[in-house]
Amino acid sequence: MTDLDLLHFEQLKKDVQAQYLKEYTPSYDEISKWKGIDIIYFQEDLRKKAKGNISEKSFYTYFKSSPVSKLPRIDMLNLLSIYAGYDSWYDFKKNHLFAGELLSDEKDLSDDELKELEKTVSSALNLPKTEEEPKKTVSSNEENTVLQENNTENQIIEKKETILESSKISEIKPPKKNYQRTAWIAAASVFVILLGLLGFKDEIFQKTYVYCFTDADRNLNVQRDIEIKVIKENESPILYRIKPGECFIYPTKDKTLKMQISSTVYEDLEVNRNLENAPEEETIELKPDDYKMALYYFSIKDINGENSEQLIKQKRKQLENLISNTATITQVYDSDIYGLETLDKQDYITLVTTPTTSLKNLNVIEMKKDKGKIVSIKFKISNHENNK
Repeated sequence: MTDLDLLHFEQLKKDVQAQYLKEYTPSYDEISKWKGIDIIYFQEDLRKKAKGNISEKSFYTYFKSSPVSKLPRIDMLNLLSIYAGYDSWYDFKKNHLFAGELLSDEKDLSDDELKELEKTVSSALNLPKTEEEPKKTVSSNEENTVLQENNTENQIIEKKETILESSKISEIKPPKKNYQRTAWIAAASVFVILLGLLGFKDEIFQKTYVYCFTDADRNLNVQRDIEIKVIKENESPILYRIKPGECFIYPTKDKTLKMQISSTVYEDLEVNRNLENAPEEETIELKPDDYKMALYYFSIKDINGENSEQLIKQKRKQLENLISNTATITQVYDSDIYGLETLDKQDYITLVTTPTTSLKNLNVIEMKKDKGKIVSIKFKISNHENNK
């Protein structure tokens, strides 16, 4: 990456902005000031024209600051170049050459890489040849001749004397008694058993509890994601996410259990259990929250077909009645630069009544109500890049 590449990328951002402004009128002309609904509309246009997508995190990383200090991945550069009307990132740079800039084929090696390769090859060809010198065997031969001159008869006699001495010693040593061996085996066995009990004491003394969840109104298994926070004294809460229709399996050796259960369409519930006399399997009923369910339904429901305009008006009217005029509405982002963004009531209603593919990934994280009105909403739109 060179400084010229970063300058080319700044040019590309301006071309992308100009391409979008040909058909759309965002809240600001400058792309670095886009947020919320503007970004969603841009992502829709990018998917339609370039057959790809960039995440909100990448948008905030590369479009919110200028100039950038690092270049995006080549797949993102190619995607944005196609959107701006070029065949590729290489084609874009070729059409925006600076004065004195030479653009080489990306597949060719650079001058520095060629020089480094030449040095490596030349150094390999000039290596001095080394041959292993044959090992000298004179001393070993001399030792062999000396050994051959020794009297072999004396060697045999010495060996026999050694065997006789060792046999006498073995006769003198008394044999070990069997009861000592048995005691050692028994002591070793007890030690191994105690060691095993210490190593697996948690698995031996703990119990496994199973909690399943049903809809209190319909008497059916809950078909929504459930979040469970297990609260322990003097410890941080442990968060578990349970998929639709699954049960919560919790192995523990504790005497008590405290759980906080929440879902997108059910009322929050706190459960406390004394595990000394609690059943190992239990079914917990969750009561539907009418406000949560209505908000969730209106947020994700697709609006298509001939009567789409009428359905949008109906949807807006229902949301107007559900949400308080002073409600605090917050959108959560994955971006390191922008973590949270506050929307007013009308902006939120416009967002969730606009038929875009991004709404399929809308997730209401938290919702609070007071006196029959929704007073707080926290939501997130999960958006993953397709080009990875």
